[in-house]
Amino acid sequence: MSQVAVQKVDTRQSLPPEIVDEMNSISERIRRHAYELFEGRSGAAGSEIGDWLAAERDLFRIPESELIDRDGRFEARLSAPGFDPSEIKVAALPDALVVKGSTTHKHDEIEKDLQFCEFDQRTLFRRFDLPERIDVDRVTANLDKGMLHVTATKSRQEAVPRNQRAA
Repeated sequence: MSQVAVQKVDTRQSLPPEIVDEMNSISERIRRHAYELFEGRSGAAGSEIGDWLAAERDLFRIPESELIDRDGRFEARLSAPGFDPSEIKVAALPDALVVKGSTTHKHDEIEKDLQFCEFDQRTLFRRFDLPERIDVDRVTANLDKGMLHVTATKSRQEAVPRNQRAA
């Protein structure tokens, strides 16, 4: 198993600028592509949500995943075939886990006999909003045979209901 780095974020109010910038960039890319799809339909109303969802699918791979609540911890498993540990970022927030991965496929000039290639840049993104708070200092992530395993120990602090959390 290969270790994957986990960025630990103590509170939502102090999200590191790189995470905020990344999330804003993702939303902007989806927004632009959704608008392109909307324009491609001649701007006909009624399918805007479909355009947004199609844009997400076109731009990002939403990995197959599962979240297990077991023995005082959450265990998330995500399908990440073809990714190296250095290409995956995991951010641990008190109430969520965010996973992002990006990889590109390139050919060396040595492959002159290549007839075609369907590999391209791949980006995966997944956010798990957790039903209970976690201890961000006790989150680990490992990549093994194309499967990312993230383990997050629940916080001993009293849980805060989702509708009362700070935005």
